[in-house]
Amino acid sequence: MDKIYIFDTTLRDGEQSPGASLDIKEKLEIAKQLAKLQVDIIEAGFPISSPGDFEAVQQIAQTIEGPTICALARARKEDINRAWEAISSAKKPRIHTFISASDIQIKHQLHKTPEEVLEIAKEMVAFAKSYTPEVEFSPMDATRADIEYLYQIIEAAIDAGATTINIPDTVGYAIPEEFGNLIKNIIANVPNISKAILSVHCHNDLGLSTANSLAAIRAGVRQVECTLNGIGERAGNASLEEIVMSIKTRGDIFGVKTDVDTTQIYKTSRMVSNYTGMTIQPNKAIVGANAFAHESGIHQDGFLKERTTYEIMTPQSIGLTSSKIVLGKLSGRHAFKNRLEELGYELSEKEFEKAFEIFKRTADKKKEITDRDIQAIISDEVQIVEEFYSLDSLEVLCGNKVTPTAKIKLITAKGEVLETDAQGSGPVDAAYKAIDKIVNPHSKLVEFSVHAVTGGIDAMGEVTIRIESDEKIFVGRGADTDIIVASAKAYLNALNRLKSK
Repeated sequence: MDKIYIFDTTLRDGEQSPGASLDIKEKLEIAKQLAKLQVDIIEAGFPISSPGDFEAVQQIAQTIEGPTICALARARKEDINRAWEAISSAKKPRIHTFISASDIQIKHQLHKTPEEVLEIAKEMVAFAKSYTPEVEFSPMDATRADIEYLYQIIEAAIDAGATTINIPDTVGYAIPEEFGNLIKNIIANVPNISKAILSVHCHNDLGLSTANSLAAIRAGVRQVECTLNGIGERAGNASLEEIVMSIKTRGDIFGVKTDVDTTQIYKTSRMVSNYTGMTIQPNKAIVGANAFAHESGIHQDGFLKERTTYEIMTPQSIGLTSSKIVLGKLSGRHAFKNRLEELGYELSEKEFEKAFEIFKRTADKKKEITDRDIQAIISDEVQIVEEFYSLDSLEVLCGNKVTPTAKIKLITAKGEVLETDAQGSGPVDAAYKAIDKIVNPHSKLVEFSVHAVTGGIDAMGEVTIRIESDEKIFVGRGADTDIIVASAKAYLNALNRLKSK
């Protein structure tokens, strides 16, 4: 099976993403992780662009073992000199030089003739070759270049010593079928193409960078340039994780392999996201938060019966521990029952049906149902709770020039009246501390929320709280036109559930 060389340019083209910036330490840490990922080539940077980038490339070249360390250089002697200075200590160095090949860039950006560009390409590839056996050449904007001129400049670059020819879709202009045909035509019409590895570098301006890269693989290229999370100039680059997992998952189509350790993909993706500040969209293929999440009841039912009904790869294959069942209004009984079992609940059929009915009503009001919500449903609605304490009276003194103080009277299930007072940072805090003096609950408050049940200045206020004890959550609710009284009722409601556990 043929090998596809993975050329990672996260540290070069990826860092060109608007808003992304990496310091030397961060680039070195990412390079170390890329080595663990087992990419074949790391394009460490563009040394002549800044002293900081030069130093980062140099440190990567001195430190990283395993992958080839590549530096980018324009087809200029000063660029190539600086690139070699940065990577000369690498065990496997490569210089990657480029020049525009399309008429539009040759005319408007370089202000040269095609003939002049051809001579520069030959001279600078030969110059780079004088430093290192591995030289990569890119005719920039190849997908908009005159095809006959493209053949000519590729042949000349190989004759001058290029060992890798990279075909860039610099502005993301190509369509997969068109790009695949371009690669086939290059292979068929460049006489010495077999002397070099053919590569592609696709941008994502039309959202086709991965598709174009895969079409090129099927057409015969054996190196793909890509970035983690698809970051890069403008709309980004072909995504490493998408290309690698497509090859791995659809071996029947591609018939090739990579040496990438796919179990390192998720970790590397998150590192790049954290260091660059480039957030990964939830529905991003392979590494997005929703990539292995299931919410539809039909999908959840099938997945729980047999994973492959709705997953074409395992989360473990990219370094995740498991898939995720997202409970919401589209979830069915199977998924809800499975989550209850995972949380340790054993309900009778009658209790389950009641809990499921409440779950569906709650899900209509809330996008995602969490484990805490489920625990609340079970403890608050399904299981009968004895009222150990009830509120008889509550008096609160508060204001901006007094210490909030609460005096409370509770009645126990046996009819005993218990009374005390306490001070706090606010009226609710004072009331809760007074209750604690009587109940001594050994719990902590983890959530407090309040909202108006009705409109107007005399609105009924509803308080919902969650307390935690022995790693279990207990929910309490209380309603009253006095929000302090509602808060006390909610706290007592939660404490009664705790005592009845």
